[in-house]
Order: sequence, then C-alpha cells, then structure tokens
Amino acid sequence: MKKLILPLSFSLLAACQTTEQQSVPKSLTNNPNAAENIDVYQALIVDETADVIHPIADVDIPLGDDNVIASNNIWERIRGQLTFEVPENRSVATHRNWYAKHQSYLDRVSKRAEPFLYYITEELEKHDMPMELVLLPIVESAYDPFAYSHGSAAGMWQFLSGTGKQFGLKLDWWYDGRRDVAASTQAAIDYLTYLNKRFDGDWLLALAAYNSGQGRVSRAIKRNKQKGMPTDFWSLDLPKETRDYVPKLLALTALLKEPEKYNISFKPIANKPVISKVDIGSQLDLLLAADMADLTIEELHALNPGFNRWATAPDGPHYLLIPNNKVDAFKADLSKLDNDKRLTWQRYKIKNGDSLSVIASKFNTTTKVIKQVNKLSGNNIRAGKYLLIPTATKSLDRYTSLEKVAIAKASKKGTGNKLTYTVKKGDTLWDIGRLYKVKSTDIAKWNGFGPKDTLRLGQKLVIYTPSAISQASSVSASNSQTMRNIRYRVRSGDSLARIANKFNVTISDIEKWNKLSRKNYLQPGQMLKLSVNITSI
Repeated sequence: MKKLILPLSFSLLAACQTTEQQSVPKSLTNNPNAAENIDVYQALIVDETADVIHPIADVDIPLGDDNVIASNNIWERIRGQLTFEVPENRSVATHRNWYAKHQSYLDRVSKRAEPFLYYITEELEKHDMPMELVLLPIVESAYDPFAYSHGSAAGMWQFLSGTGKQFGLKLDWWYDGRRDVAASTQAAIDYLTYLNKRFDGDWLLALAAYNSGQGRVSRAIKRNKQKGMPTDFWSLDLPKETRDYVPKLLALTALLKEPEKYNISFKPIANKPVISKVDIGSQLDLLLAADMADLTIEELHALNPGFNRWATAPDGPHYLLIPNNKVDAFKADLSKLDNDKRLTWQRYKIKNGDSLSVIASKFNTTTKVIKQVNKLSGNNIRAGKYLLIPTATKSLDRYTSLEKVAIAKASKKGTGNKLTYTVKKGDTLWDIGRLYKVKSTDIAKWNGFGPKDTLRLGQKLVIYTPSAISQASSVSASNSQTMRNIRYRVRSGDSLARIANKFNVTISDIEKWNKLSRKNYLQPGQMLKLSVNITSI
C-alpha cells in the first residue's frame, strides 16, 4: 500500500471522536487511487478515537525476538478471560462492523500496544480487574501514550490534569505522569476501581463515568429514577460521545472473542515481559541513558514518554523502562557512571541584569533546579558570583522529539493574522491578551499549554489577532512602553468612576478587565487590574 500524505485539513478531520461514516472530501474521491485513499482517510478518523492529536510518529522499538507461536500469544491469554456480555444492538454492531472493515487500524494499534500489553495485562490480573479493560486504551488513545486532546486530556489512558493528580500522577515542567505508561496504568486501575464501587459494581456505568464524569452519570440515573425508568447504561440520557464510548469497547470485545467470525485478526504479541522498570537512582541525561541502553533517543522516549525535557525529573520518578534485551548492558554501564557525569555541569558567572528565570531560560532548566543545586533559599543573586548549572550533554536539537511533545500537546490553530510574540520579563497571559485584544485562554490553546501554566522568559508564542495588526506595530506598541498593565489597590472613598477618571480609562473597561458589575461595591484594599497609558495620566 502506498504511503498517503494527507493535507493538514484532513489530518485535523482525523481528530474526531466517531466511528460513523463521514463524507469524504472530493479531493480524495477524484484521485486515481480513490479507493485506497478513502480507506486511509476513514481509518484515520477511527485511529483518533478520542478526539486526540498524535504529536510524533510511531517508533519501532527493538524488543528482541519477533517470532510468536500461537500457544504463547498474549491475545489468547486475554481472550480466555473476557467476561462482559456483548449485546447485539445497533450501536455495538455499527462500531464492530467499522473496526472489522479496517484490519490495518487493528494492526497499527497492536503494534503500538506491543511494548506495554504484557505489563497492563499483568496489572489488571493482579488487581482482579475485567480483562476487557486492556482494550480501553484503544478507545481512548489508539494505544498512543503521546496522545493529547483539545479537552486537555493526555496519555494512553487520557487523564485530565486534575483527575491525574487526584489519583497520584505527578505533573511538572520536567515530567507528565499522564504519559508515563506504568504510572498512568496504575492511576487508571485506581480510578476505575473507585468508579466501579461508586456505581455498585456496574462496569458499564463505571466506564461511562470514566468518559464523561461520575457527576453526569449520577444525574442521569437520578433523572431516570424520578421518572420510574430503568437506570442501566442503555437507558440513560448521556452525551453522544459517551453513548458511543461504551459500545466501542464492547465492539472490540466481540471482535477479540470471535475474530474468525468477523474475518479479522489481532497481531500476535508475545505472552512474556519485554520491558523492565530499571531504578536509575537520580536525575539522568536522557541522551546519555539512550546511549547506555543502545537505543536512539526516540526509542528511549517512546518507552518513557512522561519526560518532557532533556533529562529525567530532578525530583523523580527515578526509573526508566528499558527493553529486556538491553537491560543487563544498561545496568552495567549505569553502575560505572560517576554521579557527576550523569549531567553536564556549567559554571556560570552572573551578569548585571540576570535573574534566576533569565538564567534558567538560557540553559533550558528551571529556577527550582538552579536553587536546589546551588543551595539558594531565595531568588536574590549577585552579579560577579558563580552558579553551577546542569545542562544537556548534547546539542538540544538532539532532544527534539521530547520538546515536540511538550510544546505540541494540544496546540490549536486559530483564525486571523498570525503573529509571533517573545515573552519578556513580567509578562502574563492577561498582559499579552490585552496587547493583542485576544483572550488569554485562546493564547494558551494556540500554544498547547494550560491557562495557568507559567510563561518562560524568551518563550515564543503564536498569536492570532482578530484583525490585521502588523507584527511591527504590535511590537512597537509594546516596546514604546507607554502602556502598562498595573494593579491598583482600592482606597477608602474610591468608586469606579473616580478610578476611571484618575487613569483615563472607561468604567466599562474596568468592569471587563476585572469581571465586575457597577452594581458591586468596591472594598478598600481590593486589587483591580488596569491597563493604562502612562503618557495620559
């Protein structure tokens, strides 16, 4: 089958959560290879089953022996433990038939699952969980630990940050536990166990709640009870996404139970461990780790997708997943590595105007790490003194796959005039949004981070302005330094009118900037955000 490169618009269409037939673009049907193109296009739609973005290409990880005999195929082990009853209804049949028509999709998902399937199967058995749950990452992310959604869910199990933290996942600048396969699998088991108990052992309701939230499912049950209606999954009024979500899992269960009946197969995967969790003790440069494991940085990152930067996180976790056929050599080299060789260190002389944030940005690290390494209790530093800075062992362009994931997680293209803005000292999203007359939440979406994430000095932001504001005029307006975003503390006797007059702004502007109504009374000591022209006050 020839490789088909789809235009960007088709790639974006692939990120929709449905397995139903969709209209195919004429640009595909009017092509000599129309049948082939349509098949790939529709397979892409299914491949992004949870409205997800796949920021990097799949990596073929060297796991050793590819020969899998039928008696030692993990799919057979899983098949023997399937217990869910699969109803023969229209919704399940629709999704089952769709998957059955796309063997290439099942092959692609199985290949992604191969390094992790034994581990997940073992963990489900250990916790006495339904074996059908091994299929849930297909529905969630097509078994891609790098997957992100515009709804801010991430990883193979598609955790939101709040839920992830609630179930023990660590998230910081260095590391995102939602992408860590081992950590997120444990969190998913804990979360699903909790939901199953919450819904009195009904796994279909637990799965619905995993998708749309326990509150929404509970309210749907309450409504049905009040109307004297049944409260099983099939009787509830739930969002279309959830009404499709559970049938997708059941459809995959039906296919795995009887693959011959539907003329499909699941790619054989060895029923044995192929990766191991290796304790590395402390922070380690990932390119150095890859060299010791005889892997490329892309291969190492594919097994350890939780790490965002050029090294493992300073505060942990201090482990790496390594292919079993590479573990002995990796451990041997790691044992010979001196602690001071785990990272490259640079002695940096502080210059006038430097701050910890400026230095951290320059060396692609964080102020917290610099403070820890240099035993600083505060942020004060003095020009002429020296700091010890941990840095990457190689040029940062060698670590590009890591940075692509960290930056591209959920970036959403906007409309209008596209500009690039460089973050300066003291900038906030609110400041930048005011400058370009756009919402701070939109800036976050366009650049693939959360509205509360910390901006870094020198960070490049993509901005889509509602009108053709030129880059030069915008930067000029910023550099002229006549506009200031300030905080004003309300004094006794102040009113909106008095403050507006004092700073030559309108009352409606103050209300908008602070989400106030002129019906609200101002309180002495209350802080207000104001955007003022210092030449006019």
